[in-house]
Amino acid sequence: LLAQTPMVRLVQGDVGSGKTLVAAAAALDAIENDYQVALMAPTELLAEQHYHTFRDWFEPLGLSVAWITGKLTAKQRRRQVENLLLGITHIAIGTHALFQDSIEFQQLGLIIIDEQHRFGVQQRLRLREKGRQGERYPHQLVMTATPIPRTLAMTHYADMDYSIIDELPPGRKPVKTVALANERREEVITRIHQACLQQQRQAYWVCTLIEESESLQCEAAEDTWQTLQAALPDLQIGLVHGRQHYDEKEQMMHAFKQGELHVLVATTVIEVGVDVPNASLMVIENAERLGLAQLHQLRGRVGRGDAASSCVLLYQPPLSKTSRKRLETLRKTNDGFQIAQVDLALRGAGELLGTKQTGDMRLKVADWVRDQHLLPHVQQAADKLMCDHPDVPLRLINRWMRNVETLISV
Repeated sequence: LLAQTPMVRLVQGDVGSGKTLVAAAAALDAIENDYQVALMAPTELLAEQHYHTFRDWFEPLGLSVAWITGKLTAKQRRRQVENLLLGITHIAIGTHALFQDSIEFQQLGLIIIDEQHRFGVQQRLRLREKGRQGERYPHQLVMTATPIPRTLAMTHYADMDYSIIDELPPGRKPVKTVALANERREEVITRIHQACLQQQRQAYWVCTLIEESESLQCEAAEDTWQTLQAALPDLQIGLVHGRQHYDEKEQMMHAFKQGELHVLVATTVIEVGVDVPNASLMVIENAERLGLAQLHQLRGRVGRGDAASSCVLLYQPPLSKTSRKRLETLRKTNDGFQIAQVDLALRGAGELLGTKQTGDMRLKVADWVRDQHLLPHVQQAADKLMCDHPDVPLRLINRWMRNVETLISV
């Protein structure tokens, strides 16, 4: 932040490692120097959680925090826009609503993007343009909890500086993970009953489907919710899924955070950012159908308090070789970077980084998994080439790479 050129930095930290605190420190530094801050999150749920967190931290310091959402009334929205333009608002938090044309800042100095892999490059650039002053651009702090092997991240995010938070806060205990066949479902329900009533703990029950259909996933969640209500009549059980009205979803999440619900049945809508320290048990249905990164993200919703936490991966046998390897990896480690390494070997770089369809990761000779130890040397050679022979890289790009114009503009 002290440099003369705008910072573009990727901060990669495992789930629960404290990335939000890093973002808050950077935001305070920008505000202290009379700049405004924009924080963009991928979902309304996560944006609102960030809003409450930053409001609790910043308002006692006399700083104004605004939540920009598509659900504001016309009058509320007009006031928010005016406050940003006049510089009254110090930090604006929101989803895609932040880069709409009507949102303008007086002096945007720092952009924080959470879970950046969920936003396209163009969306990031549009937000950056809002802070442009002549030839000067705002700083960008990009955060992700999606585990990516270090060497691969150095290449895929070559336009960014790169920081890693590889430790969890003191007192955090690793989550114990077990994989159980679906026939043992009744045992799991009994375990939840004991944890909630005898230990005063809370639990998540996550419903997944292999189909991308949100409606089918929501139906599965509703069926599970009814089944658990019948099996556990003395527990308070809530339901959250993507097709609920926002207010209904927020009311349910609030009740769970306040400890009014014992169990929350949910779809993967809770994958990112939900923080309930008293929730120490998670059950994931059809775990064999999810990728390693998503399973690791979901598991990160528990283990946020002082109590020992558990994650139960329910699967439908027989397991394929790949599914068995995924579940085995999660049982053995809580380290997101180790998990990323296995994920890379199982899926390849294109799928892991979401670039498979673009062809960017298809190499003729090199292999991302086999040759990853060479990537730091490749980066050093590229830096030297840029420095000593600045005309050569463009000729190499034109010779070997497609979509050159798009690549350069990014």
